[in-house]
Amino acid sequence: MLLNANQSFRNFAWFTLGYNVLVILWGALVRATGSGAGCGANWPSCQGELIPAGSSLETWIEFAHRATSGVALLLVVGLVVWAVRAFSKGHPARRAAAWSLVFIVIEALIGAGLVLFELVAQNSSTARAVIIALHLGNTFLLLGALALTAWWTSRPGCASFADRAATTAALALGAGCLMLVGMSGAVTALGDTLFPMGELAVLGEAVQGHFLVQLRAWHPLLAVFLGAVVAAVAWRMGRDRPAARALGRAVAGLYAGQLAIGLANVTLAAPLWLQLVHLAAADAIWVAYVLLGAAALGGSVEAG
Repeated sequence: MLLNANQSFRNFAWFTLGYNVLVILWGALVRATGSGAGCGANWPSCQGELIPAGSSLETWIEFAHRATSGVALLLVVGLVVWAVRAFSKGHPARRAAAWSLVFIVIEALIGAGLVLFELVAQNSSTARAVIIALHLGNTFLLLGALALTAWWTSRPGCASFADRAATTAALALGAGCLMLVGMSGAVTALGDTLFPMGELAVLGEAVQGHFLVQLRAWHPLLAVFLGAVVAAVAWRMGRDRPAARALGRAVAGLYAGQLAIGLANVTLAAPLWLQLVHLAAADAIWVAYVLLGAAALGGSVEAG
């Protein structure tokens, strides 16, 4: 009975993770379609109403994102309650679930701030770029916590940092690289929305000198050079720790595919559907890397 209960909890944790990825992708759709101001400067209401009536497409896109985000919050709350009932105090899955609640609340507050301070639609300020980058960072932390909740349900051996300073440092370096690449990608995507690559010649020199346009060249460079660090860390973890071998290969393979997607994104002038694929791949890489870290710190080192 206990085994079946844990299996059900793990399935629910994976489902919650998958659902949150879909909400994140819908949020990217909101940004890419300029629908962030669809509900006006109102939060949590939309155009001053609980459910907007007879509104524009942009309003319904933004409202749908808020509604699905609310469901995501309820799922995480349910996950935490279930974890408290299913696991003893101090169990790693229970702690990871608690952290996922912290991060999704922060996620909601950041979203509310973007709306209330009108850092949406055609706003191209530095403040919006900074908040968007922080938003991506918190999103990664949320997905990582949810992934660890599911992972540690059947693998209760929590990550051990004792006598593993080198491994911990290497994993932290790779995580920092992925976080930086992701944040720069979020800012680049914002620039692609506000200043489409195919329209720069028409928009004029003033727009071409905007910092969001100037920063666009940095993301591919960061993706290549910092990605090499991530691949090296993944290779090392997989080489030394049998439990992490498959995940190390997964991270390296996914990142190679992501670079190809990024190249296609630049070549095709960042079409909406490819931006969503690019973001989904970034989320998958991050989740795989977090689980790689958990496996590496929880597994034994292979002799020789």
